[in-house]
Amino acid sequence: MQKNSLLKKDESIIRILDIKNEKIFTIDCVKRTMPRWINQSELNSYSCCTEKELLENTQMSIEDMEALSSERRKFVYEHYSLIAGILPFVTDEQQRSYVISKISEDRKISKQTIRFYLCLFLTYQDISVFAPKQAISNRPLTTDEKNMRWALNKFYYNKNKNSLNTAYIQMLKEKYCDATGVLLPSYPSFYQFRYFYRKHKNMQTFYISRYGIKDYQRNNRPLVGDGVQEFAPMVGVGMMDATVCDIYLVNEAGNIIGRPILTACIDAYSSLCCGYSLTWEGGVYSLRNLMLNIITDKVEWCAKFGIYIDLDDWDCKQLPAILVTDMGNEYTSETFEQISELGIIVINLPAYRPELKGSVEKFFDLVQETYKKYLRGKGVVEPDYQERGSHDYRKDACLTLIDFEKIVLHCIIYYNSQRVIENYPYTEEMLLARIKPYANCIWEWGKQQTGANLISVDMKQLIFTLLPRTIGRFGRFGLKVNKMRYHCEGYTEQYLKGGTVTVAYNPDDVNYVWVIEDGIYIEFTLIESRYKGKSLENVKNMQSCQKVIIKESVSDNLQAQIYLAEHINTIAQSICGHNNLQIKDIRDTRKREQSKTHKDYLREGGINENDYRGC
Repeated sequence: MQKNSLLKKDESIIRILDIKNEKIFTIDCVKRTMPRWINQSELNSYSCCTEKELLENTQMSIEDMEALSSERRKFVYEHYSLIAGILPFVTDEQQRSYVISKISEDRKISKQTIRFYLCLFLTYQDISVFAPKQAISNRPLTTDEKNMRWALNKFYYNKNKNSLNTAYIQMLKEKYCDATGVLLPSYPSFYQFRYFYRKHKNMQTFYISRYGIKDYQRNNRPLVGDGVQEFAPMVGVGMMDATVCDIYLVNEAGNIIGRPILTACIDAYSSLCCGYSLTWEGGVYSLRNLMLNIITDKVEWCAKFGIYIDLDDWDCKQLPAILVTDMGNEYTSETFEQISELGIIVINLPAYRPELKGSVEKFFDLVQETYKKYLRGKGVVEPDYQERGSHDYRKDACLTLIDFEKIVLHCIIYYNSQRVIENYPYTEEMLLARIKPYANCIWEWGKQQTGANLISVDMKQLIFTLLPRTIGRFGRFGLKVNKMRYHCEGYTEQYLKGGTVTVAYNPDDVNYVWVIEDGIYIEFTLIESRYKGKSLENVKNMQSCQKVIIKESVSDNLQAQIYLAEHINTIAQSICGHNNLQIKDIRDTRKREQSKTHKDYLREGGINENDYRGC
């Protein structure tokens, strides 16, 4: 009989923990009660037992410490340290109780829990017994669990947004009622249903199934990307977007027009506003306006509005070589993508990823928050504008587009040259150069660094590049574009041979189009004078009206042809053919007939000789 040996009697297994004289300190390994001293004679009826038999009888499995994960290993050591201070006094019941009470008080753990872990360790003599059991993930679902999963998928994870209780009732109705609709005696409770839902709940499935993929991408998707740093290692990455301003404007006559569209390009590296466009029109028109504003001298531009700035406040006359946009129709159109002919790379971000162009999104927020607090009561839209009974902010409108553009310009100048960028990721070089935390200062420093990616573009070249394009067709009647004819000297062979060519056109004036040959724009002049000075929209309206008028006359024309055929047939059928026609002397016969039908128009008109002699 030795210390730590196992003894077995019937269903009982004990472990010998200590031996003193005739007394033996043991613990019941099956019941796992607190160890006690017994007489040696009480063990005469016990036989030897192995560790394997102990594990089999208690249905316990002990894992190797080396095979445990770091989290489970940490759990083991934390729980062993809980009882380690008790082990030296385990044979002294009084001292043991005192130590347990002290640990319970210090660790805020019940005495019963401490005794449980102590008995567990004494039973198996291995600290890995404290390792938490891993959940069995491959257990097949029961019939009730399958029904619960079916009900959740059908009635809870859908766009109807039913409550959990509604899904539970629907499950009982479909799966736990007889043919007459009476509930069966055995069915899962709502608490079981809720437990199953919480245990298997998948948050991504929850958001997408109930609110849609668009809402999930916009509001709930984890934002774990590096954002701007992925796109903007240096100056030359422009992020573009457009927003409807939260203010109503009027025209010069005081009539409400609506809310203008602000389009902007922000350099992602420095946060500088490279250019803006404030218009009533969106789409490609506002983008063309924005591109022209970027390469415009900002000192001269501001002077037009009576605002005078230094060149350093807003020194941007070049296009960023990389333009980052979202999936808006205007950005993915062929017209805007033509800008790549200038060497510019256009990157279209995935849908619902605003954080990847956070610079321009933040710009809109800052600009609108800046002017809103000063323009309340002058047409500014407040957050409650869609609520029932809220104020009609259209009635407060009093600013014109020119007035509002001056305000926006002042906001942009402040944003570029006076706004402190507190969280800018300064590099060691920037700190040594003591670059001020203003967008224009960071922009000026970045332009001087290796890797700055800006492109100088001539305004005329930019305008031509952003003109919409179509296919023109050569023919005998000239170059046909948008159902109109154009001409240019030196293209006779093309008119005769035919063929197609790419043509740029101005939708606001159809007087000219430009044939693109090897990057050169060749001007063609409108032939049809009726269209001169008109826009393409006006020309299309004229052509549509002409089609309508012609279409309305088609039925009358058909009826007239039917009447004509009837008249001709009637006359033709009333005439009989002549036999023995004389072919000889046709000329003499023609002269006789001419003399018969010849008329003197003066005499027929009642004019005598005296009348025309006096004229």
